[in-house]
Amino acid sequence: MKQIIAVDIKTRKVEPTRCKTDMLIVGRFSDGTSLDKSGRALDEKLGGAIRRLVKLGDFVGKAGTNTILYGDGKIPAQRVMLIGLGEPKKVTPETIRKAAATAANQAVNMKLRTLSLALHQAAHGRLDMAQMGKAMAEGVYFGSYRYDEFVTESPNGRRSALKVEVVDGQAAPIQALNRGLAAGAVIGRAQSYARTIANRPGNVITPPTLAKAAVEMARGTSRLRCTVFDARQLRANKMGGILAVGAGSKNEPRLIVLKYTPATKPAKGLPRVALVGKAVTFDSGGISIKPSADMDQMKLDKTGGIAVLAAMKAVAELGLPVNVWGLIPSAENLPGGSSYRPGDIVTTYSGKTVEILNTDAEGRMILCDALAYAVKQKFETIIDVATLTGACMVALGQHKAGLMSNDDDLVAQLRQAADDSGENVWHLPCGDEYADEMKSKIADLRNTGGRWGGACTAAAFLRQFVGETKWAHLDIAGMDIFQKATDHATVGSTGFGVRLLVTYLMNLTR
Repeated sequence: MKQIIAVDIKTRKVEPTRCKTDMLIVGRFSDGTSLDKSGRALDEKLGGAIRRLVKLGDFVGKAGTNTILYGDGKIPAQRVMLIGLGEPKKVTPETIRKAAATAANQAVNMKLRTLSLALHQAAHGRLDMAQMGKAMAEGVYFGSYRYDEFVTESPNGRRSALKVEVVDGQAAPIQALNRGLAAGAVIGRAQSYARTIANRPGNVITPPTLAKAAVEMARGTSRLRCTVFDARQLRANKMGGILAVGAGSKNEPRLIVLKYTPATKPAKGLPRVALVGKAVTFDSGGISIKPSADMDQMKLDKTGGIAVLAAMKAVAELGLPVNVWGLIPSAENLPGGSSYRPGDIVTTYSGKTVEILNTDAEGRMILCDALAYAVKQKFETIIDVATLTGACMVALGQHKAGLMSNDDDLVAQLRQAADDSGENVWHLPCGDEYADEMKSKIADLRNTGGRWGGACTAAAFLRQFVGETKWAHLDIAGMDIFQKATDHATVGSTGFGVRLLVTYLMNLTR
């Protein structure tokens, strides 16, 4: 199979006007006609070409816009791309991240070999340099990503590698940028890894093959160990939720347990954290079968579990001083002679019983076993992530993930991580009034609630399995896929959740 584009990113001490590259990237704000120092120097070398564009109104620096000028031998760079950064007062690391992603996306489309970024110079003094280095690295990986490993014939083709550098003429900014660049590259590679595994179809990624991929990933990553519960071990541990969902498929379910042990002892007071991710490798809905339209996208119902897998990879490579496990319950939800049925009563790992009203409400059934297992392992903080409900997408669209929790401090920490990572969340309720809707007359719980507030009732269901443990639930339905290409990303998996989870853990250790 074809490998994804190999990206190499580093810094180089060189003035942008003297930078030899296929394309130099410069940012500009939309505050009148002023140019920063780098922009003024480039404009002078280019004979006033940038000022003429601005004066004509052809490029005003609006966020999300860009234009290309040609060096024509006046500067070593073959091309200069001007990227709009919007209003200066609104600039954030996400502004820089998206600008870098746009540049990398264009570079791949144009089949360039080298790309040089000077985006940070426009925002100098407004944002922390290390923060911008991290954002640029993450953006470059995000924008350059392509999923085409099964394409055997392509008339246009693409390059197999892209060399990227962040350039500045001064040593101090380079030093500061490097502090963030290294972490951003680790996270960017992890997110690309997540997108590849998530994009792979259901005939390639099944619960057993996903478990194998986790074992292989852990084997190549220091201080990370992987244990897999197969169907026999799931039965021995009475994990009825996972077993029920996977009962209709010949590909038996798995529980993947990734254990990270830091090289240095975590600081006193840091919680032991469990990340729990839903990995339904294909979701037909089971006997409560989904409509056929867009069912192909249900290969992405494993996105939450893949986000946890990739986050654990990044945590290990970063060497974060925090104790964290990744728990990934995985099943394939198919109709068959042995499928679980509406009306069944399932006994879960916790001992709680669940009346099945809809076999398409399967994510909560596998998560509840993994959550109860995390509680039994005495984790102080548990965060689960899942493409859980269409109701969340109805509520929030494809712009934010739902965040539900039993702890306000954890909500605040995740919201800060969302701001820092650019993976947005919105706090939704999941209190007792929603839990009441999940009570059954013939079992402890039922697996669906009423018509309204489906994201909240689903979270309230999960809450019943964590007891007093500090817990948060991220419903990422709608955030898992780009259904059409954008200026900064290609179609398919977004890898959402990787940056958010890793940033949360990084913030804990500061």
